[in-house]
Amino acid sequence: MTGSPPPLLELSQISLAFGGVQALSDIDLTLNNGEILAIIGPNGAGKSSLLNLISGIYRPLSGSIRLKGELRVRPSPRQIANLGVARTFQSLALFRHMTVLENVCTGRSLKQHASIFEHALGFPRARREEAQERSRVEEILRFLGIQHYRSRMVGTLPYGLQKRVEFARALAAQPDLLLLDEPMAGMHADEKRELCQFIVQTNRNWSTAVILIEHDMGVVMRVSDRVLVLEYGRKIADGSPDSVRNDQRVIDAYLGLQEAQVA
Repeated sequence: MTGSPPPLLELSQISLAFGGVQALSDIDLTLNNGEILAIIGPNGAGKSSLLNLISGIYRPLSGSIRLKGELRVRPSPRQIANLGVARTFQSLALFRHMTVLENVCTGRSLKQHASIFEHALGFPRARREEAQERSRVEEILRFLGIQHYRSRMVGTLPYGLQKRVEFARALAAQPDLLLLDEPMAGMHADEKRELCQFIVQTNRNWSTAVILIEHDMGVVMRVSDRVLVLEYGRKIADGSPDSVRNDQRVIDAYLGLQEAQVA
């Protein structure tokens, strides 16, 4: 009789500092396969630092990271990506002078095994890889409704569509874990609604686990299974959206501040 699979991601007593500034302190986090976790908190709470740590950009001062049940010691971003983690960033990181199709195809780079020599000479393995890559990319373009823009230069597209292209590029890697750093920043209400649907459908269609940083509580309540709340680099709450929304510590640290700003 086999036991249940290990969590997809486990952070234990993670701390991170820059010089004398403590960015994260003793963070514990468990994420299961297929779960959607939202991270909220005031500016400077350590949200992006946490994603940078998970994706290998930063390395913890102390604590441990387990991915798929295995302890990962000082992994590089490439190693993390090879383990099935993809991400987007707060600011667009697209190749503006490349087409939509070319940008999304860059997300398939880690899936290539044939050498440049094999591709240049059209070896069978290279041709098979190219066919598989194109099939996956076309599937994603259709899924996100951007197939009609495949030949457009990304820099000529409206901002909302560029954000969708970046999401498509991350999906092209076929991640088990997708990290989204404020994916809806700068979007209007309709664009947010559409991207929310795509995130949920991605999770349902491919069982992709998602961690997203988001300030819009309407979005958080709509898409997340759990919510993690950070304040000054410390975890102050971790639970269902309803329980977190009604947590007085969260109201005092973050939700009350949001309401005051809206008023």
